[in-house]
Amino acid sequence: MDLLGIVDYLVGFAIMAGIYAVFALGLNVHWGFTGLFNIGIAGFFALGAYTAALLTTSSPDAAQFEDFAFAGNWSNLPLLDWGVDAWYVMGLAAAALCCGLVALPVGYVTLRLRDDYLAIATLGIAETVRLVFLNEKWLANGSKGLYRIPEFLGDVVSPGAYDYLYLPVVLVVLAVVFVAVQTAVRSPWGRVLRAIREDETAAAASGKDVFRFKLQAFVLGAMIMGVGGALFAHHVRFLAPITFDPLLATFVIWAMLMVGGSGNNWGAVLGAFVVWGIWSGTQFLPGPLGEPSFRLFMIGVLIVSVIVLRPGGMLGEERRTARGAPQAQAVGEG
Repeated sequence: MDLLGIVDYLVGFAIMAGIYAVFALGLNVHWGFTGLFNIGIAGFFALGAYTAALLTTSSPDAAQFEDFAFAGNWSNLPLLDWGVDAWYVMGLAAAALCCGLVALPVGYVTLRLRDDYLAIATLGIAETVRLVFLNEKWLANGSKGLYRIPEFLGDVVSPGAYDYLYLPVVLVVLAVVFVAVQTAVRSPWGRVLRAIREDETAAAASGKDVFRFKLQAFVLGAMIMGVGGALFAHHVRFLAPITFDPLLATFVIWAMLMVGGSGNNWGAVLGAFVVWGIWSGTQFLPGPLGEPSFRLFMIGVLIVSVIVLRPGGMLGEERRTARGAPQAQAVGEG
């Protein structure tokens, strides 16, 4: 592989790792700071991706969308005169809003119950979303999926240089999400979330509305996942129900958070880059070592190693005093 090929690979790797880091931050809000067991990440992943793709695909190819009831009608929407690039930004916001609106009733129904009900509900929502997009051809072309999703500023750069433009976009969005989450969890609101995670009864006895805080955290995390889905859609530029297999849309993201350090935003980002590095890097190994099954094996080995050697993750959760000064990591992390 020549130098240019290596650079291209590293840019593509950084884009995907950055996108998955956004998902890991959303999951960190759910599990790391609030203790909400969400195993339906794939559902919010799909909702965010499809929402952004449908909003920005303003002129569908008739051949591509032969079963798509909206084909030929989108160009009549006056707002589309703003252009695809303006709609790209709106697509990010719409993806977050869509996931938040779905998370609101799901959380309202399940968060009053035991944690296992939330896990079952989120898993059910994820499968429902996948089946809706699979069977309702009028919505997103069914199993054929959406392709030729527009590139952000695609008219400005050549196709070969698109990733070099998209990488800064992903990193800027990741930075904005990171700062927002970091600020939120270090605020009094974030301290309440950690109190709920540690002991709901004690938090309620302190006068905190536990259900309201859990619902807010659930909606916020889902909205962040929606943003990640929108970034993913405009990178791969192809979406189909099979894209949101639980393996790559739920399990890998959980692995990233566990490896990096649950309850630590830096750990969530680090875990995303480490796990994705193993997943994408092993494809270059010779023979059966380059098979997907070996990738899963390696990620499993990494998870077990972290659990044994660093139960709190590579970075672990940073404990803070009442004045905000960092303390040592949680007991059992080293």
